[in-house]
Amino acid sequence: FWVVPAVEVKIEVVIPEKERSKEEMSPNGKASPLIYKVNGTARHYHLEEHPIASNPYHNPKDVVEASVCHVKDLENGQMREVDLGCGKALLIKESGEFHAVGHKCPHYGAPLVKGVLSKGRVRCPWHGACFNIGTGDIEDFPGLDSLPRFQVKIEKEKVYIRASKQALQTQRRTKMMAKCISLSNYNLSSTNVLIIGAGAAGLVCAETLRQEGFSDRIVMCTMDRHLPYDRPKLSKSMDSHPEQIALRPKEFFCTYDIEVLTEMQVAAVDVKSKIAVFKDGFKMEYNKLLIATGNTPKTLSCKGKEMENVFNIRMPEDANRVVKLATSKNVVIVGASFLGMEVAAYLAERAHSVSLVELEHVPFKKFFGEKVGRAVMKMFENNRVKFYMQTEVSELREQEGKLKEVVLKSGKVLRADVCVVGVGAVPATGFLKQSGINIDSKGFIVVNKMMQTNIPGVFAAGDAVTFPLALRNNKKVNVPHWQMAHMHGRIAALNMLAHGTEISTVPYLWTAMFGKSIRYAGHGEGFDDVVIQGDLDELKFVAFYTKSDEVVAVASINYDPIVSKVAEVLAAGRTIRKRDVDAVVFLSFRTGDMSWLTGKGS
Repeated sequence: FWVVPAVEVKIEVVIPEKERSKEEMSPNGKASPLIYKVNGTARHYHLEEHPIASNPYHNPKDVVEASVCHVKDLENGQMREVDLGCGKALLIKESGEFHAVGHKCPHYGAPLVKGVLSKGRVRCPWHGACFNIGTGDIEDFPGLDSLPRFQVKIEKEKVYIRASKQALQTQRRTKMMAKCISLSNYNLSSTNVLIIGAGAAGLVCAETLRQEGFSDRIVMCTMDRHLPYDRPKLSKSMDSHPEQIALRPKEFFCTYDIEVLTEMQVAAVDVKSKIAVFKDGFKMEYNKLLIATGNTPKTLSCKGKEMENVFNIRMPEDANRVVKLATSKNVVIVGASFLGMEVAAYLAERAHSVSLVELEHVPFKKFFGEKVGRAVMKMFENNRVKFYMQTEVSELREQEGKLKEVVLKSGKVLRADVCVVGVGAVPATGFLKQSGINIDSKGFIVVNKMMQTNIPGVFAAGDAVTFPLALRNNKKVNVPHWQMAHMHGRIAALNMLAHGTEISTVPYLWTAMFGKSIRYAGHGEGFDDVVIQGDLDELKFVAFYTKSDEVVAVASINYDPIVSKVAEVLAAGRTIRKRDVDAVVFLSFRTGDMSWLTGKGS
């Protein structure tokens, strides 16, 4: 904190060691141990201790300070991207106070100045991640890192920012985490927290535990051969190698004592004895369990489904192999799912031909509605993708052991060197059938708002669960979104530590095809009408999905940041009625007026 004359603003990066809350600090400035009960026994765990320096910068030469504007240049509720010479910061004024944080979203680098400011946080315009403007901490996902926070000072009616050059360059900050205090003393077949699955939910759970100061053993296990990676890129950026899409480097897991067992499949869970049994016979005891196994792609049931060059894209190697084999060849994609459509878009310029087979008459009809689906379909047709709708595959034919033709039930025969199957997925929960964990008729694990199953100490998260969605009056839903998996993992971790935190996030997803991004927020299952503003033919529109006169979801192309703005409205507990749609578009998109975000009710 700077003691300065009134009215000049400066910003200074606050390093993670200085960001501990008062509750975590003892009077002498050292970390106070926190207590976590393991098997009924109180154990202590604490954050890594660092000396608290009077100057938060290790190297004064790394500091830059600049005057960025006059105090009257920003009104309350406004944001401005400001240049400090060696990097930029996001300057924000809310409730009469100035704040400064990193200007790019750490997820994919979106400019946050184009995002949504509401009630002390800024929401990314691209994928909906939210950051606290006072601390820079990430509050909603996707992404793992927080924003760097800078110090602001006002002098003589000028706003100054003081910042670390390094933070201005990286535009991200990893929260301080604990380490395991006595890893060498553990039995290899026993862990405090076992996480089955190493996707977004599993990784965020492990990181959250460490961020909250948990210093006991954490083991993640996965059938995959890789450390956690950015799975959406498997269909959006198919030639990406595992190390290019890794969510964290190997060193990260070593530093924070998060053990990852790769190519390890759990075959059964004994919840009474608290033991996970692996396929190879290895057994591991646990105290707390998170099941985040995701889903398993459906396969074709027709003749020839097992032949070479027929792919379900599950791992980076699958995507890489498809790109290599498809170049200048004939590709058939079965299923106009998100994966199928993204793969078709990615291969359209690389393959000789791309054909897409789908049982429905319009892609995405159940999700985006017929009008939006037709607009997307037209975009694909303009990019040389040929659709074969209202039919399915009856046979795959080979020549010398390799795929040659795809035969449709309509009688059409398609030339095919490669076939990609994207006909949906089922929850990967078969190993739990005899466990006593509550599984619904579709195979999803049933959890409450705290991601708890019916078995004490057993949590579940991600694509394999159904949970109460606050947005839809706590209806039990399955939301297989990347963003939602992150939040599930965080909520599960907090409740392993008995925080009593309930999930209340608004679902947010995106897809990218031919340079166009479709953004979507809410949960539109069962919508009965679609109100469209803009031009579908020009692919510049926003679609509001309504059920019984209430907006339950929104989608857009080239209409940023309206989806993020509506997400903030829904997150605040407000109801948007069908009659309000025109006003919502006008106030949010054309005037930038955010006053309609405040308050409850319609």
